Amino acid sequence: MRLVAKTFFGLEKVLAKELEDLGAGNISILKRAVSFDANKELLYKSNLYLRSALRILQPLKTFTARNEDQLYKAVREYDWSHYLSNDKTFAIDPVVYSRFFQHSKYAALKVKDAICDQFRDKTGARPSIDPVRPDLLINLHIAEDKVTLSMDSSGDPLNQRGYRTKPYTAPINEALAAGMLLIAGYDGSRPMMDPMCGSGTFLIEAAMIASRMAPNIKRREFGFMRWGNYDPELWKRITEEAKAKIVTPQHRIGGSDISVMAIDIARQSALDFGLKKYIDLSVKQFTEAEANGRGGLFITNPPYQERLKSRDIFLLYSELGSQLKHKFSGWDAWIISGNAEALKSVGLKPSTRQTLYNGALECNFQKFELYEGSRKQGGLKSE
Repeated sequence: MRLVAKTFFGLEKVLAKELEDLGAGNISILKRAVSFDANKELLYKSNLYLRSALRILQPLKTFTARNEDQLYKAVREYDWSHYLSNDKTFAIDPVVYSRFFQHSKYAALKVKDAICDQFRDKTGARPSIDPVRPDLLINLHIAEDKVTLSMDSSGDPLNQRGYRTKPYTAPINEALAAGMLLIAGYDGSRPMMDPMCGSGTFLIEAAMIASRMAPNIKRREFGFMRWGNYDPELWKRITEEAKAKIVTPQHRIGGSDISVMAIDIARQSALDFGLKKYIDLSVKQFTEAEANGRGGLFITNPPYQERLKSRDIFLLYSELGSQLKHKFSGWDAWIISGNAEALKSVGLKPSTRQTLYNGALECNFQKFELYEGSRKQGGLKSE
């Protein structure tokens, strides 16, 4: 079968590499997605192992439609009895980017009506709608006049690993954080530090990478578990194999933040996932952070501007650059920020730049190589 793994803009190559490592075939990079060939085992493994994926979809039907009548007709013509019955529930998850369909909820309603009307005509009854826990979650994707209907095998988005049990202000998405760590080449073979860690997303994702823990090993439910062809014995074997692969990280992972609440949340999350013993957490200013080893990875998501005055944000980034120069020589530093001007205040020349989106905000993800010794021997590169 052909599957599509959804991800963030800029993480497509990372996700393709993850799929290649899982044994996927015929991999094709799309916009915010990667398509690939798979069997049932790989479908299950994709949901369990992929760190940078948001959903795993199985496309059912693709067609063109430029109005509600064409949409309704095409959906109603498809034989839904292969996947649904009157005693099952379903829901529609719409994603619409189209000048022909400007209201995603109305497009979803037309799809729902078409499916229900087909069952009512054939059987005199219809399946029910369950927006919370449906037996079948149908993904409706409309890009201009191209419509794709897919079964969502994930259910809840895959970034919902289960460790974020308490709310915290604007945390970075788990799949985005994992993808950024993979872009940075992190594999657990060196120390890692985030001195503005918030509720600890980078730290926990790094600890899972370093310990070879499948990111969704703690999740109890996926969409495919409610499909008619679900194989619980296969799933049990796959998860037992994943648990057997977990190892003890060889290098420390450190994080700090000025918020006591944020650090408390990070500690609880790490504890819930059995990762607390690998992560050093403390409450302190980022200027007090120290390298926890040699040749490590420094990665952080500093404030962009929302809660700081313009003058303060430039000072913060300047102090961040000073910290990197004086305390993290020999490390690689990666910073994501939605404030391009503030990033210049770091005072170092980035060796790599990449555009990512944190929510709807376009951000720069930049690498700074903090060489030891003189420039000829690998010294600091200043702007």
